[in-house]
Parts: sequence; structure tokens; C-alpha cells
Amino acid sequence: MISEFRLTRRVQFHETDAAGIVHFSCFFRYMEEAEHGLWRAAGLSIAPPDAPVGFPRVASSFEFQRPLRFEDEFEVLLQVTRKSTRSLSYRATITKDGDVAARGALTIACVAKEAGQPMRSTPIPPDIASRFAVAREAAPEAPPAPAGAEGRR
Repeated sequence: MISEFRLTRRVQFHETDAAGIVHFSCFFRYMEEAEHGLWRAAGLSIAPPDAPVGFPRVASSFEFQRPLRFEDEFEVLLQVTRKSTRSLSYRATITKDGDVAARGALTIACVAKEAGQPMRSTPIPPDIASRFAVAREAAPEAPPAPAGAEGRR
């Protein structure tokens, strides 16, 4: 089972805006590129031809901390944070030289693809679900105790 994937790449000129920094929309593409790498590392394709199921995106977000610029080399760490019977969630951390540039999240849902029918939620097939696990570091953290709460009941 696989729970995370690291992608290293370089910013291309066409990914930058007039200010010379990576356009915000590219971060979503970087996360998706890492997701495709995760699936390939699991021996799968997220969109094989004629597949009976598909995986549309149902939630996605990013928070930006540092800009990336043309020719910057950076890394995307994608971790599985949640696995249910019908969906997978990921966390992406994009870093340059060890500094966090952005953090994002993505949730995909498994849907049945039947000709002439609207997509509908369906369980992730076992041969796909069995390839993924929640990353240890991705387990939910307990919220910090309020100040002065030690010993209180």
C-alpha cells in the first residue's frame, strides 16, 4: 500500500504571471500531477480508458506562504489523509529549499460511469482501495489543550 508520493519539478516560464511568480492556479495542477504520480506508484492510472468508475474532484484548497518563480526547483509531497469507502483525501505540501511555499488539500470521490446515466457515488473498487493507506504523519492531530487546563476535569 502507498500513502505518499514526492514529486520534484521546476517552474516553467508559462506558469508565471506578469509579476514573475507562479500563478495560483498552477499549484492545483502541481498537486494533481503529484496525485497522478501517486496512482502510478500504486500501479494504477486514475483515468484508464473505458474504466467503469471515475474520480472527480469534490473539494480543493490552497494556502500560499512564499512565491515560486521561473526555474525554481520545488517538491510536492502528497499524502493520503483520509480513505473512506467512497473517497480519498490528500494533503499537499509544496516546498522550495526546505521552506513551505504552499499547503493544499484535495478530495476525490468515486463515481460510477454508465453511458447515458448521471454520475453517482459508488464504493471504490477493492482492487483500487487496497493500494492506498492513510499516511502516518497525516493522522489527525489532537487540538492543543487550553492554557491552564492541566489537571482540570
